[in-house]
Amino acid sequence: MSQGRPVPTGLAVALLAVGLVPAALTVASPAFGWLALALDVAVLVLCGVDFLRAPRASDVAVRRDVEAILSSGVRNPVHLTLERLDAGASPLRLEVRDEPPLDVTSAGHRQAVTLPARSPGPAAPPARLTYFITPPARGDAHFGDLHLRLTGPLGLSMRQVRVPSACQVKVYPDLTALSSEALALARAADAPSARTVRRRVSEGREFESLREYRPGDDYRHIDWKASARHANTLVRTWQPERHQPVLLLLDCGRHMAGQVHGRRKLDHAVDAALRLAKVGLDAGDVVGVMAFASDVTAFLPPRKGHEHLRLITESLYRVEAALEESDYGRAYDFAFARQSRRTLVVLFTDLVDPDASAGLLTRTLALRPRHLPVVASLLDEDVRDAAMDVPLEAQDAYARQAATRLESEYRRTASTLRDAGALVVRAPATGFGAAALNTYLDVKARGLL
Repeated sequence: MSQGRPVPTGLAVALLAVGLVPAALTVASPAFGWLALALDVAVLVLCGVDFLRAPRASDVAVRRDVEAILSSGVRNPVHLTLERLDAGASPLRLEVRDEPPLDVTSAGHRQAVTLPARSPGPAAPPARLTYFITPPARGDAHFGDLHLRLTGPLGLSMRQVRVPSACQVKVYPDLTALSSEALALARAADAPSARTVRRRVSEGREFESLREYRPGDDYRHIDWKASARHANTLVRTWQPERHQPVLLLLDCGRHMAGQVHGRRKLDHAVDAALRLAKVGLDAGDVVGVMAFASDVTAFLPPRKGHEHLRLITESLYRVEAALEESDYGRAYDFAFARQSRRTLVVLFTDLVDPDASAGLLTRTLALRPRHLPVVASLLDEDVRDAAMDVPLEAQDAYARQAATRLESEYRRTASTLRDAGALVVRAPATGFGAAALNTYLDVKARGLL
């Protein structure tokens, strides 16, 4: 590690500024010029001496503690630990600066700290600093080195050194949201009121249990044999079938590269897909995923289990939107080359583009009636508002005309899909994941698959 380079402190700059006063009086007497020169030379000499006496990098141990996997869209803590190694009798003043990834929002990555003097007794605990970063998207994040500025005893100069600490971490979608959402669903399922709604005899097709007859129950669901054995009227209750295939298709074409609420449309789609995969796997279904544009970029066949959710997350955290047309035919052919069972196919895409929607219609409708397709599309609230705004200028009128045409094309495409038996979901970014999840739960409850 190098010995570092000198950096003047604010005190040194202030003393040099004082030397400007006699320099300004040089017009009155040349003696003031010599005084100004003497002051500047004295300050510079003191700065040099202070730099030589300043603590060295070997006197301090610094490390960065950050999780190997961060969550996008939320604040993630980064910890910096500093420990004094020398036996100095005076406090050690320093500044530490981290190099967070360039595209993240960070706060507090540069901080000042004073390490106390080493006493004969037990060593003081290391200083621990914390700052936060907010990655805007998934992918790999690269941290740079750590930088230290060690202040000299006179407070005139600092020794700036670089501590090699570069590392790379992964940025996944917000997995904490997945866990909290799954917990909320589990609590709702355990609640007595929710349990009554969930277990209506019309929901699902798989036998779950027997319960006592209640006023309003369908007589057709009374189990007469069980009622005779128990001398009490019992009805059969049903639950959604398990182990059913669910295939999540993520369109990574050019129309998913746009931004909604400061994030790419594809990022919202990945978040929604992971939510649905989490709930589907918890419900006992087998879930697969595919990401595609002009070609298939990621594919995991339907499997079950919590380990499979980790594999799904691993395969999706790097997917990016490509500036090319999506080939729906190639994606469907690849997905169903070895899939013969009736499958719930959830396609996350954007139906605003009429040219792309034409190809999507042809291949999606071909899935019926063997499979059940669901097309989930983001609602761009800016386009919707532009279609309804009253234009004040000529430019606003053109924008409204274009937005109205896009909305009309969407309604036409959605109507064609619904008329053919497909399901269509459209929701704004804030409720996109919940809308897709509710559609899945409705399909399971009604036994549509």
